[in-house]
Amino acid sequence: MRRTPLPWALAVAIAVLVQVGCSPAGGGSPGPSIAEGAARLVLAVDQRFAGIGPRDPDLIGQSAWYEVTDTADGWRVQVYIGWGDCPAGCISHHTWIYDVARGGRVELASQEGEPLPGGSGIRGVVTAGPTCPVVTDPPDPNCAERPVAGAGLVIRDAAGVQVASITSAADGSFAVALAPGAYELLPQPVEGFMGTPAALDVRVEAGEPGEPLTVSYDTGIRSSTGQGLTQWGMAR
Repeated sequence: MRRTPLPWALAVAIAVLVQVGCSPAGGGSPGPSIAEGAARLVLAVDQRFAGIGPRDPDLIGQSAWYEVTDTADGWRVQVYIGWGDCPAGCISHHTWIYDVARGGRVELASQEGEPLPGGSGIRGVVTAGPTCPVVTDPPDPNCAERPVAGAGLVIRDAAGVQVASITSAADGSFAVALAPGAYELLPQPVEGFMGTPAALDVRVEAGEPGEPLTVSYDTGIRSSTGQGLTQWGMAR
């Protein structure tokens, strides 16, 4: 008898649940629970859920979280996104309830709350400087930091989990949509520059693009003060 292949989406869902539900054999630390696997399936259905972590009852002002409970047929996953003065409890919020069957099927059971405002995330520009061996006062516009294309940027959530990896465009700009929450932006090494810029802590609020960030690489050019050189030349 010939077997009918499983639909692709269902096969992937089952594989994810089986993989995250297994623990290493013969000792070692256990892997993620199957309940966490159910949460991952839910978070994958909506790009606005990217980067959302589990609910922390001890964290004041948590603006986005998920919570998993067992049901007779699988799991129920609640996803919450709040915005507007969340340290005081969030003025507005939206909540989704998903049911995840043991076979991997994800179904939206209900949702309620205010419509989410416009997209939120992180944006900015990657530059490199100094670009001239002499710094003048006032600054010479021709010696402004130059944009850096192709710089890798890794973004981690508050739990240290990587949620995005982006690359700066030809003009040095970058942007990524993220759910509300706390993140860390980690610049990656770029050939030709000295060292790597320090990581940046970023807070993303719902519906707010946030202030543009600047990631600056060191060209290695060591500058002197133009004003001093001019005075020295005049003194001669």
